[in-house]
Amino acid sequence: MKNNKSIIYWLLTGCILLFVMVTVGGITRLTNSGLSMTDWHLVTDTFPPLTEAKWQETFEEYKQFPEYQKINVHNNFTISDYKFIYFWEWFHRFIGRIIGLVFVVPFVYFLIKKKIDYPTLKKCFVLLGMGAFQGFLGWFMVKSGLIDNPDVSHFRLSLHLTFAFITFAYTLWVALDLIYPDKRFVIVPLKKWARITLVFLLIQIIYGGFVAGLNAGLIHNHWPLMSDGQFFHDSITLEKDSWLAQFTEGKSGVQFVHRTIAYVVVGLILFLYFKSKKYTLSAQQQNGLNALVFIVFLQFALGVFTLLYSVPLWLGLMHQIMAFILWTTMTYTLHRLSK
Repeated sequence: MKNNKSIIYWLLTGCILLFVMVTVGGITRLTNSGLSMTDWHLVTDTFPPLTEAKWQETFEEYKQFPEYQKINVHNNFTISDYKFIYFWEWFHRFIGRIIGLVFVVPFVYFLIKKKIDYPTLKKCFVLLGMGAFQGFLGWFMVKSGLIDNPDVSHFRLSLHLTFAFITFAYTLWVALDLIYPDKRFVIVPLKKWARITLVFLLIQIIYGGFVAGLNAGLIHNHWPLMSDGQFFHDSITLEKDSWLAQFTEGKSGVQFVHRTIAYVVVGLILFLYFKSKKYTLSAQQQNGLNALVFIVFLQFALGVFTLLYSVPLWLGLMHQIMAFILWTTMTYTLHRLSK
């Protein structure tokens, strides 16, 4: 670890910035700020408009797009309101630029100084590609809300969100490989179940993106049953014609899947925890499993209250942050059970 200390700090700094970016992205979504910047310029968008005249010009450009014409024009939407939503989208993109600089500049330095071994170098090139692709996904998502529909595609939003989680997990994994170079204490049955749990957690994150993109948290604000005392609400089969569309495009169906997978994730983590009692674990493995149980129950409770209170900004944001913490803990625990 000593020889790789600077590289580890670099990668963990990237992880922290990715966490900040996902958090700001959550605020951007919850404040409906994502469509405030109607174009993407690498240099000129680095800072927000600096004069009132430029603000007015940018506001007039925004007025040409569906979100203003179909929604905000009816809400006495002023330039002050526009500055508020512009800030969050600008800040989200600004952090993306910072992440790019934080990754590329030290990477070039380490490359010149030959501080990165070949296996880690290959992983860093993968990370570079993932970062570039994530930037593309951001614009790909925003573009879907600038044509006819005054909202982004929930599929593209979920893809953007999920890939951010995956990029973070891979970055953390590369750092953990350097922090813990010795491959010991591998428990194959636990590793297998940890992988299964990670897959279901990833599916849950995907559906969290669907719920956010469709505003599906604003309906059926009851628990443990959906509206009208139903576990499987009638509206699920009425919203869309096909079975697939009912559970990927219908608000009720998407919320039902997100509710249901939450129980599955909790069950899998508890199963993993109690199954681990058969084995002698390292301190890192045990701490990871203990943290998973605590965090998954906290996340489950946040999900319930977020639904019951119809997604207030602070609860929606806390639910997303806790999902990130749960994902981080799951990644760490899987790494410790695998290597």
